[in-house]
Amino acid sequence: MVSVATTDSLGARRRGRPRRIEAGQIVDVTRRIILEEGVEAVSMRRIAKEVGATPMALYHHVRDKVELLMLTLTGMAAAVPRPSLPDDPRERILVTAVHMHDVLAEMIWVVDVLALGDLTDKEAWWTAEEIIDSAIACGLSPEEAVHAYHTLWYVIHGSLVFRRADARRAADPGRTPLFPDLITEDDAAELPRLAELSDRWHKVKAGYDIREQLERVLDGLLRRPCSPGTAED
Repeated sequence: MVSVATTDSLGARRRGRPRRIEAGQIVDVTRRIILEEGVEAVSMRRIAKEVGATPMALYHHVRDKVELLMLTLTGMAAAVPRPSLPDDPRERILVTAVHMHDVLAEMIWVVDVLALGDLTDKEAWWTAEEIIDSAIACGLSPEEAVHAYHTLWYVIHGSLVFRRADARRAADPGRTPLFPDLITEDDAAELPRLAELSDRWHKVKAGYDIREQLERVLDGLLRRPCSPGTAED
């Protein structure tokens, strides 16, 4: 009887142990939630429930939500081949910037995480290094090069944020009409250009070419055409 009781008690203890979770499970669940519902839906309690563990068990892997989101970004950039970069520094900037946009467009959930601020994947830092170094080679000061990098990043990130928002609105059949659908003939006197363009606004918007627009922005940032020989001594 003693042996039977011991076996039963051991079985009960085994059944009562917290379920072991792996970091990969946490990352997969977090990415899925962000992709389906957005980063605002992520919480330590929600992730713990999804993986079948307690919030306390989750804290053995990550300290807080910020570290959890950093974990979801880790290694993402390493999985993407780097583009072949031209010798001309202006073109290197443009190719790198377009690469940043295209990669994030394929991993659109990452945009939600990056919108929180300084969260990033270290494997992606080469893009900042490349753009800043090439901008200096085009004659900008280090400070100007940093500002140029941020301007390009704001264009890239902003375009993707609005693309994500457009996709979400398009998926909602009962959505409230927004700009420019709310423009009427009564607005023509005050908003003549918008009224004129409203009927074909969506078509024009669909023709937006990110490379072309980044190139225009880049030309303004550099202020003049440059070549490898324009770098400051």
